[in-house]
Amino acid sequence: MIVVNTETIPGHEIVEVKGLVQGNTIRAKHLGRDITASLKNLVGGELKQYTELLTESRRQAVERMIEQARQLGANAVVNVRFTTSSIAAGAAELYAYGTAVSTRQVQAPSDPPPSAPGPLPGGGSSPAPPPPPAVS
Repeated sequence: MIVVNTETIPGHEIVEVKGLVQGNTIRAKHLGRDITASLKNLVGGELKQYTELLTESRRQAVERMIEQARQLGANAVVNVRFTTSSIAAGAAELYAYGTAVSTRQVQAPSDPPPSAPGPLPGGGSSPAPPPPPAVS
């Protein structure tokens, strides 16, 4: 499954739009994480426990979105976006959404055939090819 945050996929043509797909998860903060975060606020720095929590939440929301796209028969999701919202004290929702589509890979145009010899730099022209060998 191709998942992109752009409207198109290079090298692919969208042949059918299946519709909006979404995935979400709601996570509550952990008391131990809150205590650690409070201490970290005193000295500054990254709150790694919350970073891990959000990373796992994004992964789960995307997996759910992809599963919904598969159920619709899509092979890609374009225009993917994420949003978060506070649900209750200590709980937040992470929401991923996009457009499920069916695509097909477009064939790259083949190289153009070699052209006839043209003028050389300085205005001259290509030398003539040698004559065929004489037959006795």
